[in-house]
Amino acid sequence: MAGQFGVAGREGPAEVHLGTVEPASQLHPGGHSERHSCPRVGHAEHEIYCIENAHGQLVRDLDFNPNKQYYLASCGDDCKVKFWDTRNVTEPVKTLEEHSHWVWSVRYNHSHDQLVLTGSSDSRVILSNMVSISSEPFGHLVDDDDLSDQEERRPEEKSQEPPQDSVIATYEEHEDSVYAVDWSSADPWLFASLSYDGRLVINRVPRALKYHILL
Repeated sequence: MAGQFGVAGREGPAEVHLGTVEPASQLHPGGHSERHSCPRVGHAEHEIYCIENAHGQLVRDLDFNPNKQYYLASCGDDCKVKFWDTRNVTEPVKTLEEHSHWVWSVRYNHSHDQLVLTGSSDSRVILSNMVSISSEPFGHLVDDDDLSDQEERRPEEKSQEPPQDSVIATYEEHEDSVYAVDWSSADPWLFASLSYDGRLVINRVPRALKYHILL
């Protein structure tokens, strides 16, 4: 059965495409098609949309938000990470400009989509907290009926502003371009990064942020 895919334009225009694909049996292992030199998930049979000029230069990678429909992130050689709502692609809903060189990889956390990883040719891995465009922009919502009497006596805490988007941490263990970052499929607080020199680095989300999200 045909599915949907996103393609980052590595050669040619800096565009992002989404379309339907042929069955996986017609693809090479690893998602490479026979007729294209750039990595793809499949041959496009029907293009649903195209984000033209998504980046000023080549688009290196993209990732769909696993918990919020219509949202995706893209990155490219313009050193930017952009977040898109596919219902209106005239401009990104958010842009990060924390890297100083090409951004090769971007990944949403599978469980807590406000956590976003990026890897770049500046040899850095950046962990960002994009809470304003996440599936829980105001944190975990609690009904008033579930609050204790002591909690109800603290109206000043209820009126606090929601958390702001920010860079949580910058990791500089690599000495060469970081080509890939990804989250663990078993532990939502664990992630890995891989650089050109073959170094694999495994890190954890800072403990303070972990408990802030959970509690």
